Amino acid sequence: MTHNHPHLIRAPKDRFTSGVMANMRFVAQRMLLKPVVWSITRVSVHGHDAVKGVQGAFIAVANHSSHLDAPLIMCALPRRMGRYLAAGAAADYFFDIWWRRILTALFFNAFPIDRTGTAQKQGVSKKLLNRGVPLLVFPEGTRSKTGEMADFKAGAAALSLACDVPLVPVALVGASAAMPRGRNWPIPGRPPVAVIFGEPMIGLPGETPDQFSKRIKAEVQRLHATGSSTLKGSS
Repeated sequence: MTHNHPHLIRAPKDRFTSGVMANMRFVAQRMLLKPVVWSITRVSVHGHDAVKGVQGAFIAVANHSSHLDAPLIMCALPRRMGRYLAAGAAADYFFDIWWRRILTALFFNAFPIDRTGTAQKQGVSKKLLNRGVPLLVFPEGTRSKTGEMADFKAGAAALSLACDVPLVPVALVGASAAMPRGRNWPIPGRPPVAVIFGEPMIGLPGETPDQFSKRIKAEVQRLHATGSSTLKGSS
């Protein structure tokens, strides 16, 4: 007599969902990347309590001002949330050279985002979320040149609404000053940076992606302001 166990039928494992790859990434992130970043900057992390109830897939959205941003978030997240987190990376930059593609896959579980504005790559994001893989997205689309926050593109908000997953707002404070655009390494002297996680957000009834996106940006700005005063107080 055979028993059917439909819950045992799983999609084939790939680098996004493989436990072996997740363990390799954990070693790469926590034993290589984190000690380096934490030794060349002074990192403070706030808001772990805000995300302790987050289960399954989610979209982390953050302001983007430095190459430090993704390493800071990935290494600051609680392990259960960061284990399978996949970071959106610009297809035209991170996926054009083989060694860069391999490194971004190893350290950031990266998936390509098309910055040219076509929607072809959005299917990748939806498939990952539907398989339970959380995403890290920078809705500004590119690093800020001035440290000022640009408008958030509505893609992350639209994904959250379409896939019914929460958005976790994240503010990065001090990363732009620590490692401005054009620098390949942070400034000397261990500049202070802060990572602030906010309460998960979901779309309101009838809310459009644009409206939701504006609300997310306002929350990231609020978190950023609280983090800025914390940094000033500790410096």
